[in-house]
Amino acid sequence: MSNLFLDPVIINGTVYMASDFHFGSPNEEQSKLREEKVIAWMETISRDATAIFLLGDIFDFWFEYKDVVPCGYFNFFAQLDKLRKKGIEIYYFTGNHDMWVKDYFTKELGVKIFRKQQPFLINGKKCLVGHGDGLGPKDFGYKFIKRVFAFRPNITLYGALHPRIAFALARFFSRKSRSMTSAAEQQYMGDEREMLTQYAISILQNEQIDYFMYGHRHLPINKQLSENSRYINTGDWLTHDSFVKMEEGVAELIQWME
Repeated sequence: MSNLFLDPVIINGTVYMASDFHFGSPNEEQSKLREEKVIAWMETISRDATAIFLLGDIFDFWFEYKDVVPCGYFNFFAQLDKLRKKGIEIYYFTGNHDMWVKDYFTKELGVKIFRKQQPFLINGKKCLVGHGDGLGPKDFGYKFIKRVFAFRPNITLYGALHPRIAFALARFFSRKSRSMTSAAEQQYMGDEREMLTQYAISILQNEQIDYFMYGHRHLPINKQLSENSRYINTGDWLTHDSFVKMEEGVAELIQWME
């Protein structure tokens, strides 16, 4: 085993994965409709789910003060609480839009937080799971910005702002970032240009991984990498309403239909 799989989390049962809900974007009305759709999906999958993975960017912006969290999302939180009380594990991987999640979800709802990719052994299959941002051989500008945002003194300085100012600034830059996304990125750009594909291929040179599971890309992808390995991207709920269901060692990429 390589260092990636020294301490995998072991799960047996039916697993669901989704990402990039971006609650709060682009406005309250559309976000609320999306939240209701996600809650309906979670209610449906609760019938057989052993664990649910939220692979980042669940919120378009999230910042926790000691005594303040962003308002709204009550129904989503209530659904998480309902799932946990049924014994369903919730794994939340922070993304680039919600990297400032701290311990609110763990303390209040029993959700397990991961801040980087994590190996899982799901029904005997080796799965590398994460949001996916910052992986791959390029995108140096983004990686630098992420380090700036993750630098603890910078987080402390940002937390010194009044919540109304801090949240307004974050929403402004979040909208600006999304507006810069090119049309080309709305389709698969080829193995040589897809950074998560390149990253997965590089890992396979040293270790056999059955599934690479990521979000971040906003595009549902189910890519065969080798005879026994696949890269699956969960897509998003801004456009695709897509998710992954994994049972008996087989992962399926599905579009939610109400």
